[in-house]
Amino acid sequence: MSTETTEGDDLEERVANFLRRNFPQIQMHGGSAAIQDIDRETGEVHIQLGGACSGCGISPMTIQAIKSRMVKEIPEIEKVHAGTGDAGGHGGGGGMSPSFPGESSGDSDSDEGPQAPF
Repeated sequence: MSTETTEGDDLEERVANFLRRNFPQIQMHGGSAAIQDIDRETGEVHIQLGGACSGCGISPMTIQAIKSRMVKEIPEIEKVHAGTGDAGGHGGGGGMSPSFPGESSGDSDSDEGPQAPF
């Protein structure tokens, strides 16, 4: 039982580190992201973009880049779901984890798409 908890904590930490490491420009431009949920059984992660990302015109590219890169870098992650502002995010705003500056995520079904400008 403690092994599962340790593995789960490690996965969440790796997702948060991925977001911080790959997208520092988001933080510099006033954006943020919060991990809402990680389903270890299905390999799905739900992320909510916030701050300046909510109204940003390039947030769809940022989401696509995160989605494409995260599933390649973290083998346990099969699918990334993301939203900005109040646009159909998974779960309620009250259940969001603390924001990790520089994080964001994707919500389209294709693996490749426009690349974010960073």
